[in-house]
Amino acid sequence: MGDHDVSPNPKGSFRKFLEQLSGAGKAIGVLTSGGDAQGMNAAVRAVVRMGIYVGAKVYFIYEGYQGMVDGGSNIVEADWESVSSILQVGGTIIGSARCKDFRSREGRLKAAHNLLQLGITNLCVIGGDGSLTGANIFRKEWSGLLEELAREGKINTEEVQKHGYLNVVGMVGSIDNDFCGTDMTIGTDSALHRIIEVVDAIMTTAQSHQRTFVLEVMGRHCGYLALVSALACGADWVFLPESPPEEGWQENMCIKLSENRARKKRLNIIIVAEGAIDTQNKAITSEQIKELVVTQLGYDTRVTILGHVQRGGTPSAFDRILASRMGVEAVVALLQATPETPACVVSLSGNQAVRLPLMECVQMTQEVQKAMDERRFKDAVQLRGRSFENNLNTYKRLAIKLPDSQIRKSNCNVGIVNVGAPAAGMNAAVRAAVRVGIADGHKVFAVYDGFEGFAKGQVKEIGWADVGGWTGQGGSILGTKRTLPGKYLEDIAAQMHTHGINALLIIGGFEAYLGLLELSAAREKHKEFCVPMVMVPATVSNNVPGSDFSIGADTALNTITDTCDRIKQSASGTKRRVFIIETMGGYCGYLANMGALAAGADAAYIFEEPFDIRDLQSNVEHLTEKMKTTIQRGLVLREGHVQRRAGWERAAMCFRNESCSENYTTDFIYQLYSEEGKGVFDCRKNVLGHMQQGGAPSPFDRNFGTKISARAMQWISTKLKEPAGRGKRFVSDDSVCVLGISKRNLLFQPVAELKEETDFVHRIPKEQWWLKLRPLMKILAKYKASFEVSDAGQLEPMQPRGPEEPATI
Repeated sequence: MGDHDVSPNPKGSFRKFLEQLSGAGKAIGVLTSGGDAQGMNAAVRAVVRMGIYVGAKVYFIYEGYQGMVDGGSNIVEADWESVSSILQVGGTIIGSARCKDFRSREGRLKAAHNLLQLGITNLCVIGGDGSLTGANIFRKEWSGLLEELAREGKINTEEVQKHGYLNVVGMVGSIDNDFCGTDMTIGTDSALHRIIEVVDAIMTTAQSHQRTFVLEVMGRHCGYLALVSALACGADWVFLPESPPEEGWQENMCIKLSENRARKKRLNIIIVAEGAIDTQNKAITSEQIKELVVTQLGYDTRVTILGHVQRGGTPSAFDRILASRMGVEAVVALLQATPETPACVVSLSGNQAVRLPLMECVQMTQEVQKAMDERRFKDAVQLRGRSFENNLNTYKRLAIKLPDSQIRKSNCNVGIVNVGAPAAGMNAAVRAAVRVGIADGHKVFAVYDGFEGFAKGQVKEIGWADVGGWTGQGGSILGTKRTLPGKYLEDIAAQMHTHGINALLIIGGFEAYLGLLELSAAREKHKEFCVPMVMVPATVSNNVPGSDFSIGADTALNTITDTCDRIKQSASGTKRRVFIIETMGGYCGYLANMGALAAGADAAYIFEEPFDIRDLQSNVEHLTEKMKTTIQRGLVLREGHVQRRAGWERAAMCFRNESCSENYTTDFIYQLYSEEGKGVFDCRKNVLGHMQQGGAPSPFDRNFGTKISARAMQWISTKLKEPAGRGKRFVSDDSVCVLGISKRNLLFQPVAELKEETDFVHRIPKEQWWLKLRPLMKILAKYKASFEVSDAGQLEPMQPRGPEEPATI
């Protein structure tokens, strides 16, 4: 099915989709309010393009609520070109401001009048809890405001009836991730990128001089950024508003720092949230901490306050995709809304876009602050959600080693092996597994160079300090090979016997999955394999059955989007140009599809969606038409503002997955586009290659690798604690599992069951969740596409649904 295809599918055709979501005669206003966040522009772009796509009029409301109150040239109709070239831009192109006027009824009356003049009765608000609360008050007052305007003679009774209710949908744009109900807010991942870039740079200078660095990050009321960056860089200590240190923390911290130095660690990193407090609600400042370290330990100590650097810069791939998904879902929610539908907020749960009642989320967010004010810190942590709580518990387990005398020995040995191609985040996963294993009383053995190294006896016990500083390292420190265990089974079994291995953790890609199947099948011949075995997916291709995400895929996506931003920039100021970008992934089109969505590409050719010469021809014609209608870049002045007129991008992109077609190669597509585009655009090709596997892991991959691997080791410990766990022969299917994220849950799935879900010839799962996002990329590139929408008006309850383990990312 090519990019121009509009044929019906079983779940609903393009025609049905339009009937469900006809925006004809409707007007949508989009505004950004409160603090800016990277990814807001991607959300604005998605709202504008999806709105226009379904036939609605979409209006920019400049400068947030202030623009709504002032009206006039602050409310401007947007067209398709208005949002070109903004996907990779940080901040918000429509401006954001804090507005006192909107807090008064008089201000809201003016705002209502300004919206009515343009027939806007659908609002999409991108901001924090304050902005969303304001929108909900406005929605509740709407009919009263209309009546008042009618009494004043500013509108007639017909208009009151026609525009009788206001629909409001919110998207949370906040770098703090301080909103209850969503796993990630727009901007959080990008802010983590800025923090980790600084931490990585500081670590090199700190090591040179044996320094201690105190880093202050944003988060006046929420410690998410501090906590996750501490987890992602292996910080020695972290200060959060929700979980203040216990009494006597000064002494405990100094002991911890000096113990780490005694283990030959050359640097210390302490991360402080700007709103950090003690148990008496008194502020703990970075300067106080510095003074303490200098006076008590005499260490050379420096303070770095990151400040607004965290809000700036280009949005990460995760934020671009998240914001694009949220923007499309927000328009769908607005067009499905009825007068009875409460204001909702579009949220992320696991990897699912969901809608939640706006005010329930706001109330729960306010409850957290109330709990902190009342010094109910355990409640505050729980109210933040299970993800925050899990992050905190994982950080404590990995950062603080109990004395050996306090660790209850299990007398079990656990092996850890990396298999397949290297993936960024593997080392973070190994570090987490080693430390959780030691904390659970096991001896942990590192296996070097994959199954081949295992067979040769490259097995060595690894300690707590041996994995210090591993989280930020790219590649695989243990070494990794694609070799499968099949031909080495005798030797591997002998090594497991020699080292008394009672459980095995395999970190890797499709080869690791195949290896696990081979070891499982060899249990009848070799009793040494009758032990708990679990695999953690780590591959840039993201093609492992049993998990929606793999360690390393996010880093590869960021490499792709960063490269594409540069490539696009290379074409600015030159004539119009189309770039053909080839990505890795084998037969799996994840990187090509998601890279195309994050880079704002026009097409993505993947194996999972067969295409032919007619599809290629259709794409060329589409691009030719698009390039011909290019509006020259320029500035349009409007009262006191400079309005940016983007016009069509001079550079367009088409992605191609490396194995999507045997005959329609990258060269073929490049030559076709070059020939057909003559006189309109020229063409270039870029094969991104192994740069997608390299580089320092992204914050997402460090955090994901750390948490999923720690969870895998907990599973091993639970298995080994079962009656007669040690020495017992594990033969059941549920003792050989893949741990992964499936929709909203973290699941251990037996490999025996996953075999049915695997296409072994092409090394991909038979069903892949991200294929549902393909129409989204096409719609945002102005193609017609079939799109499966959520059930009309379905709002999720705020409370957890059940005992499943949430797959918070």
